[in-house]
Amino acid sequence: MKISTVKELLGAEVLCCEEELDRQVYSACGCDMMSDVLAYVKDQAVLLTGLVNPQVVRTAEMMDMVCIVFVRSKQPTEAILTLARNAGIVVMATDMRMYEACGRLYYNGLQKDEVRKDV
Repeated sequence: MKISTVKELLGAEVLCCEEELDRQVYSACGCDMMSDVLAYVKDQAVLLTGLVNPQVVRTAEMMDMVCIVFVRSKQPTEAILTLARNAGIVVMATDMRMYEACGRLYYNGLQKDEVRKDV
């Protein structure tokens, strides 16, 4: 699924790296505990979270995630957006709660075990 499709499905606003919306994502992770994200070993994933701090970007970068979506109308600081820009990670924000956002992505085909077609 393209990041642009994630944006549309979640009614999200792109906050940085809009030029990367054509990148593919193959799975998603909804979590506010970054230690749990570290246990989730999938690359090219979308991270959905309500946690707004720099560790979110650092964790996403370490796990090769390409997109972060802040749920529940959370807005990252400029420092967080700068970290994401430097890492080339798309950052978006949506008014949806995490449960609904994850559900919409799953229902529309972004599943946890999606097989990568480019490998």
